[in-house]
Amino acid sequence: MKYASLNNTHKGQNPVSFQEALVKGLAEDKGLYFPTAIPQLDPEFTHNLPAYSKAEIAYRVIAPFIGEEIPEDTLRQIVSETLAFDIPLVHLNDTYSSLELFHGPTMAFKDVGARFMARCLGYFNREKKNRTVRVLVATSGDTGGAVANGFLNVPGVEVVILYPEGKVSDIQERQLTTLGANIKALRVKGDFDACQRMVKTAFLDEEIDHLNLTSANSINVARWLPQMFYYFLAVRQLQQEGNNKPALFSVPSGNFGNICAGIMSYRMGLPMKHFVAATNVNDTIPRYMATGNYAPKSTVPTIANAMDVSDPSNFIRIEALFRETPEQLRQHFSSYSFNDRETREAMKTLKDDFGYIADPHGAIGYLGAEKKLPEYKGYKAIFLETAHPAKFKDEVETTLGIRIDLPPQLQAVMHREKEYATIATYDELKDFLGAL
Repeated sequence: MKYASLNNTHKGQNPVSFQEALVKGLAEDKGLYFPTAIPQLDPEFTHNLPAYSKAEIAYRVIAPFIGEEIPEDTLRQIVSETLAFDIPLVHLNDTYSSLELFHGPTMAFKDVGARFMARCLGYFNREKKNRTVRVLVATSGDTGGAVANGFLNVPGVEVVILYPEGKVSDIQERQLTTLGANIKALRVKGDFDACQRMVKTAFLDEEIDHLNLTSANSINVARWLPQMFYYFLAVRQLQQEGNNKPALFSVPSGNFGNICAGIMSYRMGLPMKHFVAATNVNDTIPRYMATGNYAPKSTVPTIANAMDVSDPSNFIRIEALFRETPEQLRQHFSSYSFNDRETREAMKTLKDDFGYIADPHGAIGYLGAEKKLPEYKGYKAIFLETAHPAKFKDEVETTLGIRIDLPPQLQAVMHREKEYATIATYDELKDFLGAL
């Protein structure tokens, strides 16, 4: 498999390998890498997933994107280690189900992509004893902790995480600022979009080429593509239960990598009905789908902070998967936005009606499913619960009037001291990187 820049698809740029796309993160023309072909899976496989283990499914899904660049036995080990925890589909009733993505080490959906990418980079870097790769990543909440955990003590890799000051929860901040070792944290005086702009600028700055920068955001193909595993495992469970009708998936969406991975799964042949990108009030994509005008506004802080993104990088990949106008895209994809009041009401509804405790992001996913489902009566609606409610302990406890105990994964970071530097401009980031 080769990868080409989405900014340069008509200019004859030479496609690159999976390894080069992974290590570079972003193409030289500022474009995101995208596969030059979409693999097609055998219908016998996609309609009979219970016949295969979750590790076998993950291997078959990801192998076409890597080819022979990683030996089969190594790649099988990587996907097995990546999925070393459950991803259960929890049925609330006959209509709604929650796909829980928070059972990994940092209790957020980013664990799968971060673990997969770290292991791939470790494999490619195994014989380069004198070469250090620097992973530069912006986070609106959960990415930072997952990347920090996934890359902790990986030989030949240093990690620098940028996060917006005052816009992540205390637990999220502790997960990315307390590990030490090869993990460095930068608190940015600005929002997530400012963090992301700094990261993209650094990749294109020829003066720091020698630092061997790469990204662990979902702009990186090795972070983005393994998120397909969620969808295959959800459909596998439905098939195990005798439910063979394609489901509607509603995905809490910030940078749109997760839902983009779902759409890639569909394009590869996984039976799925429709996709809903549920956002908070940072509604660039819902407005685009309604008007055809892509017009990001200033980012607004919300209680679903991991989705506080106004210029989602991965939406261009969704357009590439269909190459359609907004009108045509609506057949497969919808997007709706919800405010904090609606989010809190949904959290209460989930608890009162179903006995289910959701974090704000999962609640927004539920709202997206609830809004779209009347068009698909009789279908199963699956919303993605992307983080454990305890990661947003104060908000969940206040909204629902309950007490949440911290799971062991989160208790482990609470006694550690936060260590970070504070920056406000790209020049300060550049100086920090130059001093590494």
